[in-house]
Amino acid sequence: MSEIIFHPYVTEKTMNLMEKENKLEFVVRRNAKKNEIKKAVEEMFAVKVEDVNTRIRHDGKHAVVKLAEGYSAEDIGMRIGVF
Repeated sequence: MSEIIFHPYVTEKTMNLMEKENKLEFVVRRNAKKNEIKKAVEEMFAVKVEDVNTRIRHDGKHAVVKLAEGYSAEDIGMRIGVF
């Protein structure tokens, strides 16, 4: 996808986050900072990001991105083939 964002991370839990909290989860470059992730998501999908939370897991660094009001995580999910 980009140098920072590798691919979406899709599980039943992330699908619920998408529907209920307007959030998407991505696997990102391990040394990426929150502001870099925010900028990459905003540029890739033409949206505004409200918040970014990250955590490092055994399979890489994950970023949970909350979209600003007026933007739909479900729409982006459809565009990137999550559904």
